[in-house]
Amino acid sequence: MNLFKRIFKMAQSEAHSIADKLEDPIKLTEQGIRDLKNDLSQAMQGLAQVKASAIRLKKDADDQNSLAADYERKAMLLLQRAQKGEIEMAEAERLATEALSRKEEASQRSKTLMSEHQGQQEMADQLQAKVQKLKQTITKYENELITLKARARTAESMKKINKQLSTVDSSSTIAMLEKMKDKVKEEESLAEAYGQIDDATAGVDEQINKALEGSSASAASDSLLALKKKMGMLPS
Repeated sequence: MNLFKRIFKMAQSEAHSIADKLEDPIKLTEQGIRDLKNDLSQAMQGLAQVKASAIRLKKDADDQNSLAADYERKAMLLLQRAQKGEIEMAEAERLATEALSRKEEASQRSKTLMSEHQGQQEMADQLQAKVQKLKQTITKYENELITLKARARTAESMKKINKQLSTVDSSSTIAMLEKMKDKVKEEESLAEAYGQIDDATAGVDEQINKALEGSSASAASDSLLALKKKMGMLPS
């Protein structure tokens, strides 16, 4: 039973790990491109080896072809010397026959090597096409990754903005503004009322002062007449 539990937990852990990786497609894409570049490097090495093999086979085939031509030239020289009497004809023919036999062997080796060279060259051409396609694929994915990163940044910014906007309580804000408007109106009304009260108070005070100013002037005038009579300045 414990074994099954451990297996289940391991499966859960692996599933969570996979889910975590799936949550970041950019990192996965970057890793995929790195893997492709590694594949490209290995393919380039393989291509170089196949090309080197084809070059070597072509060189060996050319060497064997040259060797065959050299044996044929020697067989001709032997017959020519026999015609001149420099060597016996029988000996010349024996050696010439041996030279032609080796020429045939060299020619066969040259043909075999050339056939192998052609096979290697065809393989090299196929690998070259695959390498070129892989290069184009990597370039395409890198360009798409640049676009993906830009879109991801834009999406993240939009998500943050939308998240901030979604947390704004517009109804509460409107209610607060309306409450502030009512408060301002109330304060403005009170200010106007106090102004009217002040104007009314100022009017009464002016009336009182004006009435008092008239009484004071009359009293002062009476006092002046009395003083003049006292001093004999006016007739009794």
